[in-house]
Amino acid sequence: MAEVLVVVDASGGTVRKVTLEMLTMARALGEPSAVVLGAPGTAAPLTAALGEYGAAKVYVAEHDDLDGFLVAPKAEVLAALVAEKSPAAVLLSSGQEGKEIAGRLAVKLGNGLLTDVSALDADGTATQSVFAGSWVVKSKVTTGVPLVTVRPNSLTPEAAPAAAEQVGVEVAVSDKAKKVAVVERVTAQKSARPELTEASVVVSGGRGVGSAENFALVEELADLLGGAVGASRAATDGGFYPHKYQVGQTGSTVSPQLYIALGISGAIQHRAGMQTAKRIVAVNKDDEAPIFDLADFGVVGDLFKVVPQAVEGIKNRR
Repeated sequence: MAEVLVVVDASGGTVRKVTLEMLTMARALGEPSAVVLGAPGTAAPLTAALGEYGAAKVYVAEHDDLDGFLVAPKAEVLAALVAEKSPAAVLLSSGQEGKEIAGRLAVKLGNGLLTDVSALDADGTATQSVFAGSWVVKSKVTTGVPLVTVRPNSLTPEAAPAAAEQVGVEVAVSDKAKKVAVVERVTAQKSARPELTEASVVVSGGRGVGSAENFALVEELADLLGGAVGASRAATDGGFYPHKYQVGQTGSTVSPQLYIALGISGAIQHRAGMQTAKRIVAVNKDDEAPIFDLADFGVVGDLFKVVPQAVEGIKNRR
């Protein structure tokens, strides 16, 4: 059976959900093998979870150079591994780092690249959302080893226990790949809420929320539903909420089971980042807001009257 390389996306010694999705998706193409790129000691806390979700092998590439510089060293080491193993495909997450590694890898190897993939068929045909989410297309790499970046929340991870045999990878990084060094890392304060791109429920506020103080209402609903908080570009540009929570073409792309849009008109920039959600609920005073064209359930009304009623209803059912 052909080998499929899955580049591990992890944080704080924990495998991100998108990695488990990729291991599940990879089984359609062949036998999944995980690739860990990072500082010494990175792989140890990840191996059990990788094995639980189907990694027959765990290629361990650990070196200070992979942690002390930006993406170039990781792309260089991965390119050498791909050239050596000739896998059926390489899967990476569609986050900022994953896409940059994939782009560099495609240039180094002369291979085709597909981004923001939500499904993969056994023959390598991918389902993608393109042109700011205006179209869903089927695509297939025709040159070299297929390189695929996978959109988070594309499928439900399924456990399939495998050996997770650790295989050491020689790390040789050229001076050319060391032109940008990491000089400082600041750990962001973590919220009790799930991470935005991996949350199964996302509640987002837009310009209609009106102020930073009013975002407390968005947060309250999100917390009751065990979800993450998002924001439109208009809300982040207006200083209502931090930019790292922006959902849209120039922010994060989310694909939760439930997306609730509060006071968001639904401009194409925002729709591109959330329209693959399984269920969309919108609350807006304007009955002609574009978000209603996308919503499964829409409420035309004042969010400051609608949301408190929803909050009260949820509390009463608990």
